[in-house]
Amino acid sequence: MAKEITGMSEDYSQWYIDIVKKAGLADNSAVRGCMVIKPYGFAIWENMRDQLDRMFKETGHVNAYFPLFIPKSFLSREADHVEGFAKECAVVTHHRLMNAPDGSGVVVDPEAKLEEELIVRPTSETIIWHTYKDWINSYRDLPLLINQWANVVRWEMRTRLFLRTAEFLWQEGHTAHATREEAVAEAKLMQKVYAQFAEEYMAMPVIQGYKTANERFAGAEDTLTIEALMQDGKALQAGTSHFLGQNFAKAFDVKFLDENNKESYVWATSWGVSTRLMGGLIMTHSDDDGLVIPPKLAPTQVIIVPIPKPAAEIDEVAEKIMKALRSKGISVSYDTDMKKRPGFKFAEHELKGIPVRIGIGKRDLENNQVEIARRDTKEKSMQNLDGIENYVEQLLADIQQNLFDRALRYRTEHTTRVDNFDDFKEVLESKGGFIEAHWDGTTETELKIKELTKATIRCIPNDVVEEPGKCVLTGKDSKHRVLFAKAY
Repeated sequence: MAKEITGMSEDYSQWYIDIVKKAGLADNSAVRGCMVIKPYGFAIWENMRDQLDRMFKETGHVNAYFPLFIPKSFLSREADHVEGFAKECAVVTHHRLMNAPDGSGVVVDPEAKLEEELIVRPTSETIIWHTYKDWINSYRDLPLLINQWANVVRWEMRTRLFLRTAEFLWQEGHTAHATREEAVAEAKLMQKVYAQFAEEYMAMPVIQGYKTANERFAGAEDTLTIEALMQDGKALQAGTSHFLGQNFAKAFDVKFLDENNKESYVWATSWGVSTRLMGGLIMTHSDDDGLVIPPKLAPTQVIIVPIPKPAAEIDEVAEKIMKALRSKGISVSYDTDMKKRPGFKFAEHELKGIPVRIGIGKRDLENNQVEIARRDTKEKSMQNLDGIENYVEQLLADIQQNLFDRALRYRTEHTTRVDNFDDFKEVLESKGGFIEAHWDGTTETELKIKELTKATIRCIPNDVVEEPGKCVLTGKDSKHRVLFAKAY
């Protein structure tokens, strides 16, 4: 099966597509730019979604749902917002079809034109803030901490499964606060939640920082981000949290009476992650043999394979192992498919990235042992059946940590400081990864560097250190370094 996957070093883009398709994660659909998420891919996404949902609720957020369609006029109320999304919007103009007069099929009924066009949501700030006007009247109604799980449409021309599709799944949080300080704290909190999820569950190290003015979300005063580095040396924006100020409150006239009976506009945030995280998971850990999934997100953490095929004594041991593992909260399956040989099964489960494989053979059982293989390092060992659940529990924790450590080592080795533009270009082309360099703070310079190298400023790190220097392009004064990279 590994032979069906293009080598990572040979063609990274094709390697990625092969992993997605051969591991049964997703496929292209009949609609250009959209994808079908297959059951195995959706099972991984469900694990991500469910864990994030728990983390949101632990921080006081609740779920709601808002309409898919947004009146066109709503997008016109916040100038920066409409400008940021105008080129990506799908527009509904009619509400009915009819049979073609010539019998050739169905056509749009010209009599069914909408009085006002509807936008298929690219994001929900406008429809939500129109709703919040009715929900918020007093300081007693604040803070309002709402999240929704939904699909959105952004009409992308160049698409790639999970990473960039015309329609994708995501969550979007939208919160309202009485003070600027509370809203800023909320935006920072959600950035930390995203970073915790990425590192503790996805085993994907991230850098937390702020976007430049040019890279901010349309309509935001500040955009906080988490940035990860993929195995091809490109960065991935893995999640963003926006401080929206009072922009949307003013656009939709959302005011509240404070404790002194004084009327004020509320302060806002929005934040989101999407199925793009699936792409990040694949590109952070997988290899030429297929998918590698961190145990905390794996739909099946342990697969048991009988050797050479199921038999009564093997089945009995498999049942005992499964019962013991499930008592530890470990998800485990027993592969009893009689049509496939063990070697084929091993390759199949390796391709799907199942963290631990247990092989049970009759000869091994005579010694009260089974073979255990770990997906991350391909190492195998013989283990005694007594207390096997404790061994596997620790092994899964070790795999989770090893995947994080391995990804962190890669990021460290591919983060380079440069002080002139020649070195900047040379590192970008020969090594890739993150580049720490001085920038003069102007959008003009930022765009020029992007034009010359295709590298963008990924973020100004939260923990950036004041370090006076000279911009790598212009030589003008700079207060600190920022993080550059080519990105998805």
